[in-house]
Amino acid sequence: MDVDFSKVKKIYFIGIKGSGMVALVEILARRGFGVTGSDTQEKFFTDDILKKKLFAKYYEGFDANHIMSDIDLVVYSTAYNKENNEEVKAAQYKMIPMISYPEMLGILFNRKYGIAVCGTHGKTTTTAMLAEIFREAGLDPTAVVGSQVRQWRSSALVGRSDFMIIEADEYQGKFRYYSPQAVILTSADWDHPDYFPTREEYKKTFIEFVQKIPRHGFLVVCGDRSETLEIAESAKCNVIKYGFGKDNDLRIKNYKLRGGKQYFDLWYGGKELGNFELELPGKHNVLNAAAAVAMSYKFNANLERIYEALSSFEGTSRRFEYIGERNGAILIDDYAHHPEEIQVTLRAAREFFPKRRVWCVFQPHTFTRTKALLSEFAQSFEDADRVIALDIYGSARETQGGVHSKDLVELAKKYHRNVEYIPTISEAVEYLADQIGREDLVIAMGAGNVWEVAEGLKSM
Repeated sequence: MDVDFSKVKKIYFIGIKGSGMVALVEILARRGFGVTGSDTQEKFFTDDILKKKLFAKYYEGFDANHIMSDIDLVVYSTAYNKENNEEVKAAQYKMIPMISYPEMLGILFNRKYGIAVCGTHGKTTTTAMLAEIFREAGLDPTAVVGSQVRQWRSSALVGRSDFMIIEADEYQGKFRYYSPQAVILTSADWDHPDYFPTREEYKKTFIEFVQKIPRHGFLVVCGDRSETLEIAESAKCNVIKYGFGKDNDLRIKNYKLRGGKQYFDLWYGGKELGNFELELPGKHNVLNAAAAVAMSYKFNANLERIYEALSSFEGTSRRFEYIGERNGAILIDDYAHHPEEIQVTLRAAREFFPKRRVWCVFQPHTFTRTKALLSEFAQSFEDADRVIALDIYGSARETQGGVHSKDLVELAKKYHRNVEYIPTISEAVEYLADQIGREDLVIAMGAGNVWEVAEGLKSM
């Protein structure tokens, strides 16, 4: 489906609080369209963006009566359909043109010089870094990021140039809507087993995506990972490899962690680009930065501006985000919900806070992922001193799935001596309140509502 924007004045968003959706709301509102919509009553970080930055009026709760006859276009989250959302059903009944979020994003993206950032891990941070470098370098991009970027207080940039940078999600076949001119591929570890039943099917979706890059475009790929290198072999465009390994085109050298910052040199094709610094913890974020630099360098971004953008980069919401303190214990919220993400996040915590006892409060996300990767999850907590597993946070499409958090705890005890099961967030907050002190670091970890643990401890 294409959209004739000359015939559109008012757009209604079903699921308006989603980070990607609110980015579209901002882009389209800045272009002069009337925007409104609806979502659940659950609190999101995007509430403040909608109310205080965009002054958008929206409903909390879904009701068919919200779908008025003056709406020209409905954009809906892929979490909703006519079977589970009365507003979708009402819009279809009234024959109002409808389009999904990824379709709408694709329409905007494909009309520009589109740069897509994809991969199992790191795509949110890498997208934000790349867009911030482009902004700092005067390339004035439009950008859509899957979380709030702290410097922007938003998940979007609305630029005037032909560049558009997006975080491209592989789930539910969304790649089919995007025709990129250039792509960053960070990783391709099997995920979303409810949609990709096998590792090969997951890998195939990335292969098909990089094959869409035209010959005059290019692919920036992590050269330290065998699965990304295999995928890159199918690309018909120029391929640029980045990483710590000696065979990479853009190579990270002389890595140091000092005074709460990461320092590293970058070399491209035998030429030293300079020494860079990063406040974000973890070598995985150095890799994310290298990917953003490799792409920016291809567009002749000024190296000084690249350095400035990275050294001042504050990160994104729910990515090792400092929430506050409780009894002197540091409270962190993190989105990690895949075994590798858990490992690198806990390793970063251990490196940055070597003298603190690290608590990981993990909320498994979706029954299908937990069941498919149960063994990997059980072995991912090595760098935590204490582990608490909450009940599984099911997706909108599932309520159970033949696995329980107790199964994870029992298996994890084979590899870790301090793992326990606490069912609910409120019980975890009550338990931790009396356990933690100045020697502790608590990481609330997962893609559900586990952030309420850190917020709950902070507000006590």
